[in-house]
Amino acid sequence: MANIVITGSTKGIGYGLAREFALLGHKVMISGSSDTSVDNALTNLQEAGVVAGHTANVREAAQVQALWDAAETKFGSVDIWINNAGLARTVWSIVDTPSDEIQSMVTTNMLGTINGCQIAAKGMLNRGEGKIFNMLGGGSDGEMFPGMGVYGSTKRGLDYFTNALIKELKDRPLIIAKIRPGMIITEGVVREARADFDNFQKSRKIMNNLVDTVDTVSPWLAKEILATTKSGRKIRWLNGGKIAGRMLMSKIKPRPDQFEAFGL
Repeated sequence: MANIVITGSTKGIGYGLAREFALLGHKVMISGSSDTSVDNALTNLQEAGVVAGHTANVREAAQVQALWDAAETKFGSVDIWINNAGLARTVWSIVDTPSDEIQSMVTTNMLGTINGCQIAAKGMLNRGEGKIFNMLGGGSDGEMFPGMGVYGSTKRGLDYFTNALIKELKDRPLIIAKIRPGMIITEGVVREARADFDNFQKSRKIMNNLVDTVDTVSPWLAKEILATTKSGRKIRWLNGGKIAGRMLMSKIKPRPDQFEAFGL
């Protein structure tokens, strides 16, 4: 059984992964940016298995180090570290994105992941083994979407950063890999859709063919993460073949509306 740390795991796909790992018998340390979010998540996860929590702002290296230290103290070691903490604000063009939102996205997505990789890698190198996974997303392969200029740039940068880390550590006993979870309906997606509902409605039909829920994707991702034994792997839920297949099937039999259950 592995000891696993997941940043940004009080909600969304991070929470879903924490739950799946715990149900599989692994020990999980969840983390969020507020005591309230961590406490609420722990309450909801208490029956899933062995789950502990620690509050940490990933933008601050000292707090990320404290998260690592807390996991080591609680579990004795850290086998898998998942940099999942991220922030998406997708209702503005690049020109219109407020400066504070740009600051939040860049520091959370980029700096937060760099902090996590540096601290986890140092700790794992001292131990002699470990796995680090970085959560990528829309834009990481260079694709462009309306409203995602800043967010997509951070994910594109993370792809470059992860590749660089893979090369730097290629002769060391660590596994560095990427995760592209696809288009998941999370609290953040619902918030963004409501904030720009008219544009959401315009793309709703296409998006409906591509999105999935946390409960659908998390079990598959968790098993793939555990099965990863080679550095440089990209775990990708929504690949080109799946996209093409869904688009083709939608012409034959429309997919049930995935957004209705979320009040959209």
